[in-house]
Amino acid sequence: MMASTDRISIRMLGELTEFERCVELQISVWGYSGGDVIPRRMFLLAQRIGGQVLGGFDGETMVAFAMALPGYREGRPYLHSHMLAVLPEYRNLGVGQRLKLAQREDALARGFELMEWTFDPLEIKNAYLNVAKLGAICRRYQADFYGPSSSPLQGGLPTDRLYAEWWLGSARVEACLKGELPVEEVEEQVLVPHEIQEWKQDAEKRGLAQTLQQYNREALEAAFGRGLAVVGYRRETNGDGCYLLGRVGPGVAGWKDRGRLF
Repeated sequence: MMASTDRISIRMLGELTEFERCVELQISVWGYSGGDVIPRRMFLLAQRIGGQVLGGFDGETMVAFAMALPGYREGRPYLHSHMLAVLPEYRNLGVGQRLKLAQREDALARGFELMEWTFDPLEIKNAYLNVAKLGAICRRYQADFYGPSSSPLQGGLPTDRLYAEWWLGSARVEACLKGELPVEEVEEQVLVPHEIQEWKQDAEKRGLAQTLQQYNREALEAAFGRGLAVVGYRRETNGDGCYLLGRVGPGVAGWKDRGRLF
């Protein structure tokens, strides 16, 4: 029987058996082979060196987790949220968003201003959550970030990633979390057709996915090179996704809104 979101509890993890469950969830969610699976020792290390390992539970059963590592750049500490997994049968219940909010609460309590993570630019639901609902901005693109992936979900494409910058206490994030998405001046748009997942999984259509990935990669990298950032994301009625690019203004980022930080 499908769980409702109010049945899911979120808490910090600290036991080896819980970290082993995180390993199992990676395989269930992404279908990774051994070379791509993060071992339980890495979760233990993250928990002990100032990172985060949180689990989402349906009763006593862990059905989701999020793991972050501490980082240091530009003279300041931040958290890098490396992995978030939710079992397929528990998706679309807001579990991923609740894990992110729990990460934010803990990070703010410990004095962190910034959390970042990477995500596949072709994943429409993830992009919408990251930008439109959580209030992250993007101004860095890394082609083939992880190299070849054993996950069938990647469809054999390069592991391109966008960096999400989540300025935890910024006015933009505060507004987004209240459902009051700030209206930014949009200078450019980059489209992700809703058929992309079908193209990635169909060998005969995979060339369409590869062409789109290359086109969007070049468009986003060029926009970032001109000083633009992803400041919004729109989902169309037909399921398409659309990156909205504009200038980073006051209240969007942190560290005195210094523009390109990295």
